[in-house]
Amino acid sequence: MNKILKNVFALLFGIIIVSCATVPITGRKQLKLLPDSMIAEMGQSNYATFLKENPAVSPPTRQSSEVTAVGIRISKAVEKYMKDNGLSKQIEGYKWEFNVVDSKEVNAWCMPGGKVVVYTGILPLTKDDAGLAVVMGHEIAHAIADHGNERMSQELAVQAAGIGLQVYMQQKPQMTQDIFLSAFGVGSQLGILGYSRQHELEADKLGLVFMAMAGYDPERAVTFWQEMSKVGGSKPPELMSTHPSDERRIAQIKAFLPEANKYYVTKP
Repeated sequence: MNKILKNVFALLFGIIIVSCATVPITGRKQLKLLPDSMIAEMGQSNYATFLKENPAVSPPTRQSSEVTAVGIRISKAVEKYMKDNGLSKQIEGYKWEFNVVDSKEVNAWCMPGGKVVVYTGILPLTKDDAGLAVVMGHEIAHAIADHGNERMSQELAVQAAGIGLQVYMQQKPQMTQDIFLSAFGVGSQLGILGYSRQHELEADKLGLVFMAMAGYDPERAVTFWQEMSKVGGSKPPELMSTHPSDERRIAQIKAFLPEANKYYVTKP
């Protein structure tokens, strides 16, 4: 037991020393254990595998064209924000792609490198381009904030504490793969749920800024999440959920709107 505890402390200390980063817009300090190059490579591989197993709608439909158009505007806003704040290096190598997959699942996600997938199941809920911008801005924000890397690091730090990270990833490739997909919302334990809720609220804030810079009214986020709160049946308490409660999310969005509105341009 003492040996395991020593390994845990050594691993956590190493993470603190080597892997401290700052999230854009919020300024929150975060710990990242995995190299960005490794995350990007895993993202590209898993993205290609996902689309092979879940082909994007083709030929383009009106809905998929709207997703692409909104995605392009959001991505340009992201690039402008990062450039204006001297952060362009963080998105070097991004090659934006926007695909729609036919699925009843109410979901969307963005992998490293700007690989975005929107499920048809969420489109009836977005209703308009601004609603779509809420969703896509939020998902792209997760990638820009490196939430996937951070979440993977947290989970791997626990799993690999006894044997070492590199050994664990070699001996447990399927588990590592599952952790990756979970971290990026494709597919937790109570101990890391607080971080996940924190990531969701943080992505809301970044997403509001990005959609505002892209020319979409950030006020639309309030009505979107109010409508989303009516979808589905009973929900677990926030303590047992990876997402914040609807009431908390909407309250924090409203509180952040004055800041987001500073970035709102009607003609991006």
